Amino acid sequence: MTATRQTTRDLIVVLGQPGAASPESLGGKGARLDEMIRTGLPVPPAFCLTTELFDRFRHEIGLDDRALAGEPDAIRAQLLAAEIPAEISVAILDAYAALGAPRVAVRSSACREDSAAQSFAGQYDTVLDISSGAAVLEAVKACWASLWSDRVAAYRGATATGSVAVVIQQMVEAEAAGVLFTRDPISGRTDRFVVDAVWGLGEGLVSGRVSADSFTVDPAGGRVTDQSVRYKVTKTVSVAPGTVELVRVPEELRGVACLSHEQLAGLAELAVQVREQYGAEQDIEWAVQDGALYLLQTRPITVEPPKPLCRSPYREPQREAVQQGTLWSRMDIGEIFTGVMTPLGLSFSEYYQHNVHSDCVRATGVRDTGDIAGQMGYLQGYVYLNVSYTSYLLSQSIGTKDEKRITARFASEDVDQAAYRNPFGSYRSGVRTAMSTAFWGKATMAELRDMRKRAHRMGDARVVEFNRARALDLTALDRHTLQAEMQHRLRFFHDMHVGYMPYFINAFTLYGALEMMCGTWLGAAGERLQNRLKTDMSNLRTVASAREVWELTRLVRKRPRVLRIITSGSTADVVQRLRADQAGRVFWKTYMEPFLRENGMRAQQEMELTHPRWIDDLSYVIKMIRRYAEDGFSFDDAIESASGSRADEAAAAIRGLPPIKRRALKSVISLYEKCSSLREIARMSMITSVWLVREIVYEVGARLVSAGVLRSLDEVAYLDFSDVLRYLVSGDDPHEIFPRTAIDEARRTFQNYARLPAPPMSFVGEWDPARPGSPIPDGLRLEGLGTSPGTVVGRARVVQDLAWQADEFEAGEILVTRYTDSSWTPLFAIAGGIVTDIGSMLSHSAIVAREFGLPSVVNIQHATAVLKTGDLIMVDGDRGVVEIIEE
Repeated sequence: MTATRQTTRDLIVVLGQPGAASPESLGGKGARLDEMIRTGLPVPPAFCLTTELFDRFRHEIGLDDRALAGEPDAIRAQLLAAEIPAEISVAILDAYAALGAPRVAVRSSACREDSAAQSFAGQYDTVLDISSGAAVLEAVKACWASLWSDRVAAYRGATATGSVAVVIQQMVEAEAAGVLFTRDPISGRTDRFVVDAVWGLGEGLVSGRVSADSFTVDPAGGRVTDQSVRYKVTKTVSVAPGTVELVRVPEELRGVACLSHEQLAGLAELAVQVREQYGAEQDIEWAVQDGALYLLQTRPITVEPPKPLCRSPYREPQREAVQQGTLWSRMDIGEIFTGVMTPLGLSFSEYYQHNVHSDCVRATGVRDTGDIAGQMGYLQGYVYLNVSYTSYLLSQSIGTKDEKRITARFASEDVDQAAYRNPFGSYRSGVRTAMSTAFWGKATMAELRDMRKRAHRMGDARVVEFNRARALDLTALDRHTLQAEMQHRLRFFHDMHVGYMPYFINAFTLYGALEMMCGTWLGAAGERLQNRLKTDMSNLRTVASAREVWELTRLVRKRPRVLRIITSGSTADVVQRLRADQAGRVFWKTYMEPFLRENGMRAQQEMELTHPRWIDDLSYVIKMIRRYAEDGFSFDDAIESASGSRADEAAAAIRGLPPIKRRALKSVISLYEKCSSLREIARMSMITSVWLVREIVYEVGARLVSAGVLRSLDEVAYLDFSDVLRYLVSGDDPHEIFPRTAIDEARRTFQNYARLPAPPMSFVGEWDPARPGSPIPDGLRLEGLGTSPGTVVGRARVVQDLAWQADEFEAGEILVTRYTDSSWTPLFAIAGGIVTDIGSMLSHSAIVAREFGLPSVVNIQHATAVLKTGDLIMVDGDRGVVEIIEE
């Protein structure tokens, strides 16, 4: 600004208009937008409150240069509490009126923001969808004050504070939004643009809360060279001035690309102009309103080009035979590691690997647990089991001596099992083998003697720890005491996982024995007959959770006032409304609290600490109560109908066996039932231990938000678990433990993983992420693994997000999803059949489908990509086939 421009109105600049406003006056974001508008790029109209206006404001409220050397918290508080002087507020409101007084976004624009050295992306405040003059003034103060936030100070480091401008820009009511990178974030190539797109506002993409489509576009001609269109259940929208929330995407848009190829070509053309204008690779935010493209901002890409993607789950290089010959799998590994994991989830998995897993293996009767670093691996955000090394070690035990059975369980059809050879060889015979056999025998005898009592001890300990945790106020603990509490919970976490593993292995071994007996003794008639055996497994904890939701529903239906509260309004505030009502409080204390004590720790993919448990978010349970109440569902009828003719057929086949074989088969069936039932008791203790750790992590997260280290609790996902432990054990500055650069890098890495196609369920050696995956079938017939017999015809319902879609599911529909775990069980009770991309004979979907008598086909790989909600399909659980009858 020149010395002659002294009036307040002169210190407010309409962007894109002729004038002499300097980049220092407009701040990084404002200067960029001004330049883009001048160039003729489609940028929504805006005006900027210059840094000189801010300097005038702070002087008028007594915040001089000397005061700026004070504590940031005090400066920020003074700015937020101050009245904007009349002359300044009138000038701002007049500029807002001249813009047309539309709905606007108010964005900070600091001097060094969006520079080539530091982007400050997302560090300063932005307030969206403001629609009144008074709200504009409050949002302006919030943006000014953000210059002294803790997170900005940590990112800025030792450099001077500088000043801040504020951009007030017409709000784009985005139908779709996202980012375009002129340099590929994964390969680093500059001859291809990468576009991430979501429905609704771009804030959902930035926070990682919604699924995004990803496109690769040739900048030369705008041709789309690759695309990944994901099933998008939710989007972020503005629901009130300054309030952005998640809402559902309409069903007809969920599998549809957010941008057409024509729009992508137009966006690429604009990006070429922006890159040429600035002479540097750019990170461009864009939005679509009424079919028109708008550019919201651009900044230079300041991060270093990415490192080449890892091709092996091994963290350290191995000898060639091992590196290229190891069989890796992520099929059914406890159903707690199945999906892509956040940086927090991955680092917590590594904690488990190095501090717990070895003792788990030993608890199964394995004397030599080998090198624990080699038993698990990590690739593109997924956790893999080293099947080669695991089967090598388990071959010490008589029950798992045949390595081929382990390989067959964990190898998908992508693996040529006939050509596979274990690179670790066979466990050596001799004295070591004799010692291992003796160790296994002693451990197995002790397990058979004690397994029932131990499971119930684990169950009792779970209740004690749950009640203890519920009575403890974590917010009142200092860091030292919180550290002691974390160590207590990690010991419980260790003991419950070690206690669970023998049940898991024994159930696996006994099922294999059943499979072998049926196939060998009954010939062709015995193929997969074990899936028709009438087992007494309806009391499994995972199945019982559906019964207990049904029991809650029956109790609710007897209480009209409680029924009204639960079945009306948003599920998000049902708990609050129940507790605010006298009858609701009685129901909560008498019935809901015991239910949560038994089932509240359930969640999808439990080892992923970022996933809320039922006790943290009851929306899913409320949706299932509503569905059960509306349908008049009866759990007893569902279980009774599951017996049927399949049990009679199996019983008849068994009666035809010689007495010795018949008794042997019945004994194995009885042991399998026993181990499976005890496994479920132990599993509840195991997942409770994960929830206990999650509580501490999120308490640390809340403290980091208060300290300005994190912008929101969503960013807990980008922490490293080892750093959380370091924070608790030390008195170090949290800004040093959790540097902003590390958080941002973790976010970028996670977002890059999300752009890539998922690596295969199992593979041998290394995996090239550029290698094309198995093609998506284009016919009307899909083949997989039949895990629960019978045939059913019904409408498909694709469910990708259980919490958001549970209340959309209609009784009798065919559930189509990626994979399931124990949290899905209440939905099985009303399903007509089950189809999954991932699974095996002992996966959750297979076991629970058998108990409910639902035809089930798993491991189809592409079911969720091919099948659409509403398709009429036939599911044949005997042949492992799904056919589309009517699209």
